[in-house]
Amino acid sequence: MTIRVLIADDQDLVRHGFRMILDAQPDMRVVAEAADGEAAVAAARRHLPDVVLADIRMPRLDGIEVLKRLNGPNAAGSPRVVVVTTFDDDEYLRAALDAGAAGFILKRSGPALLVEAVRAAAAGDALISPSLTLRLLTGFADPAAPASTAGADTELTERERQVVGLVAEGKSNAEIAGDLFISAGTVKTHVANAQRKTGARNRVGIAAWAWRTGLARP
Repeated sequence: MTIRVLIADDQDLVRHGFRMILDAQPDMRVVAEAADGEAAVAAARRHLPDVVLADIRMPRLDGIEVLKRLNGPNAAGSPRVVVVTTFDDDEYLRAALDAGAAGFILKRSGPALLVEAVRAAAAGDALISPSLTLRLLTGFADPAAPASTAGADTELTERERQVVGLVAEGKSNAEIAGDLFISAGTVKTHVANAQRKTGARNRVGIAAWAWRTGLARP
């Protein structure tokens, strides 16, 4: 399957560079570009991409507002939005996670991580730049949340709790499958169940929930 991508960034050079990287992949195609937030929303509704790469700071609408409009309660067939930024800022990440971002990467992370983030988003996964992951997710931790009762009200099974704990460590489905000696498909099922029970938008939201409730701990 070819992953259809929309690039939204107010810098021509950034859009051009991203297009060159993504169009060079055998499973990706850039279907549209936008130089501001309102144009990004309009282009997404017109071209129906699978993944939108949205810069944080853009004219007219910023990346967070684009994310909210594309993933809002009335959005049909909404794309997965990966937020891309030059700003290593905790508040930006938290706002993006709360709005349902399917990834958050720094522009300086390089082409390999950009491609990985697009593939992860298209697969229903989510990726955060490794330089941000542990520092920012642990920022969600509630030191008052006792580990023994973490997530009790969600009725997670013991296996789901194990999977959620490993998701909170930033591990992929394949890595979790290897750690628990189960199939990647089984991991995906457990992640989906945990997402439903915790009310998280995606696996990054599951990880944030695990840190907030004390299921994951520093």
